Amino acid sequence: MSDILIIIARVLTILPLLLIITLFMGKRAIGELPVFDFLVIITLSSVVGADIADPNIDHIPTITAVILIGLLQKIVSYLKLANRRVGRLITFEPTIVVYDGTFLQRNLKDTGFSIDNILQMLRDKGVFDSREVEIAIIEANGSLSVLKKPEKNPVTAEDLQIDQPTSKISYPVIVEGIVHSKVLAARNLNEEWLQAELTKIGITNPKDVFFASINLLNEIHISLYEDQFMETPPIQH
Repeated sequence: MSDILIIIARVLTILPLLLIITLFMGKRAIGELPVFDFLVIITLSSVVGADIADPNIDHIPTITAVILIGLLQKIVSYLKLANRRVGRLITFEPTIVVYDGTFLQRNLKDTGFSIDNILQMLRDKGVFDSREVEIAIIEANGSLSVLKKPEKNPVTAEDLQIDQPTSKISYPVIVEGIVHSKVLAARNLNEEWLQAELTKIGITNPKDVFFASINLLNEIHISLYEDQFMETPPIQH
């Protein structure tokens, strides 16, 4: 019974302290935590969790640790604002993963994101065809920033009230050299058609293709493995 009372007392004391420390650390969206702040949250969770679950752990050192961790986070945040070099040392650099509609395989590998991850994140941004992307960047917090290409034609089909199939959505037909036959079949196409389209642009083997998609007009868009070496603008946070 005494252990239960100790746990209740610790919950009632540690949660208000955590609230105070969190407010002291400043506003941050949970999904946008920088690396260091994420480590701070994990450490606080471990320290507090062990303290609450085990009545044999001395409570005062836990409270002291929570306060010190909060102070450390505040000091590091100040140093990051005062000196940008500090910020670069304790977080990731932004990484370009799509440039001019082309997926950059090497950069994707560096970030640990797959094509499927990026495609999902693009859809979250309202982009269903990678050709619409001027540049897409994985930020230090893991989110995706997308700049769409400017409209090339000032007058659109919609402006002229011309009814035509939309090409704003595309479907992956080759991912990391593997042909998705089911996607082709759903579009009433086959691998022979795909190979013919690849041959038109000088590609003999689908395994040389990192990513390829087709839209509703059956227009194909391709990112080759060799495209990873294309020049991109420098990005720094």
